[in-house]
Amino acid sequence: MDAESTHIREPGTLTMPDALWDRTKSVSAVITPLAAHAVVGRATVDAAALALGISRRQVYVLIKRHRAGSGLLTDLAPGRSSGGKGTARLLDEVEDLVREIVRKQFLTRQKRTLAAVYRDIAAACRARQLPVPARNTVERRIRALNPVEVGRRRGGPNAVRQLQSAGDEVPVIGTILEQVQIDHTVIDVIVVDERERQPIGRPYLTVAIDVYSRCIVGMVVTLEAPSAVSVGLCLAHAGTDKRPSLESLGIEAQWSMSGKPRQLHLDNASEFKSEALRRGCEQHGIQLAYRPPGRPHYGGIVERVIGTAMQQIHELPGTTFSNPVERGRYDSDRKAALTLRELEKWMTLAVTSYHGTLHSTLGQTPTGRWAEGVAATGLPAVALNPTAFLVDFLPVVRRTLTRTGFVIDHVHYFSNVLKPWISRRDTLGPFLIRRDPRDISRIWVLEPEGVHYVEVPYRTMANPSVSLWEHRHALARLHERGLAQVDEAALFRMIEQMREIAATASKTTKRMRRDADRRNAATTRRGGIPAPLLPPQALADQAPETVSDAARVLRFDQIEQW
Repeated sequence: MDAESTHIREPGTLTMPDALWDRTKSVSAVITPLAAHAVVGRATVDAAALALGISRRQVYVLIKRHRAGSGLLTDLAPGRSSGGKGTARLLDEVEDLVREIVRKQFLTRQKRTLAAVYRDIAAACRARQLPVPARNTVERRIRALNPVEVGRRRGGPNAVRQLQSAGDEVPVIGTILEQVQIDHTVIDVIVVDERERQPIGRPYLTVAIDVYSRCIVGMVVTLEAPSAVSVGLCLAHAGTDKRPSLESLGIEAQWSMSGKPRQLHLDNASEFKSEALRRGCEQHGIQLAYRPPGRPHYGGIVERVIGTAMQQIHELPGTTFSNPVERGRYDSDRKAALTLRELEKWMTLAVTSYHGTLHSTLGQTPTGRWAEGVAATGLPAVALNPTAFLVDFLPVVRRTLTRTGFVIDHVHYFSNVLKPWISRRDTLGPFLIRRDPRDISRIWVLEPEGVHYVEVPYRTMANPSVSLWEHRHALARLHERGLAQVDEAALFRMIEQMREIAATASKTTKRMRRDADRRNAATTRRGGIPAPLLPPQALADQAPETVSDAARVLRFDQIEQW
């Protein structure tokens, strides 16, 4: 990688104040449907102006801005100017105060009236010597809130059930990518390491399925336990063109199902509720929806597809089956033959095969159903820059800029692009930084203006690429040795020592082999795109029966009957 940074054109999704972000979401909810029409009548514009508390002219300006933009939520963010006549403008301090009091006083089971909440807002503004907003301004802020969230906060879950679906039935999905379900599972097969082909344990699968067509639109196979990064990688795979991924795997197959989902349906696991995921989805116009407690059928489609896939996995060498009784005396470790990348290739071929299989519920193939959806609504919008798309979903850290760049967990990062900011670093607050845990050799730093991300590498370019888990393990080893002061040089020396032990030992532990495979993945993958598989002769060196098992691609014959 060149030492200079790479710019990624991205608005500041996490630096925008909450009040401004919420206001932008309200504006987007009104303007986006209007911008989809070639002609927007005056009556419709007037209704939008009334709902947003702005002038008719401002509505036309926002429609024009949406059409000229890139489809991101922040295209509609208010500018730096104070606005024109008819706009509802409040000082940032007043906006924050209104938002806080509405949250604490209005969105509660006490169900306080608007009049009572407004009195508290007025009193709080006077106490802080701030201008008191008009009552209708406060009322507009409350009307712009999500009605489901308001009903849940003020009346409980039962009060909003009718707003979520009719009765207790899952809402009908009418087109492709209207709803995509994502879920994780541990894969019922032992994989082997790349070097010694010894067992290293079971990997994890994250899969995204389009509910309308039953097509699998995104998939990630990893050695890491499910996390917010797994979700981000799966979304990046779903939202971008899959041809580069297929080429890197050496697969000649069609997997054309790609695009940004309009709604992402998830369970209530912690990795699905990260701030980066929420803001990233809002930035790209993806609505987040969570499975209602006690109603498992809301996530049944993705779970049934995963269950079907696991049944096919049981045909592979090294399967653990679903439980010890089913496994019996089968030695999964001894029979294991596939590396992580070979398993990923097998699963990709299985997915493309499944798409061409008749689906008993649909009465047609998922590919055919997808084609009907495309004919009805046009080709879905895809992310043109996979790296920029993924960055929006990576974990966030915040650091202050120093004279020599950034320091994160004893590792220094620097690029010449930082020089103008270093000269005025005392006037700048902490920077928002995104980091890929699979490879911490580079970070993405959001500019102070909150418009661009810049890619910043290690200050010492000779340091090897490492993953976050490897970095933390080395830190723990140093602390075990009683080193209170840890510097970057000592850290990377420890990492090199750990790698040498793993590389030279003739009989390493399963954990060390797993760590080595993780490291290989970190150094050969960029932006979520899989690395090329081992050369074909690697499979040829195996026993004939192993080659046969590895090369076989099984169909998902038992499709879920949802």
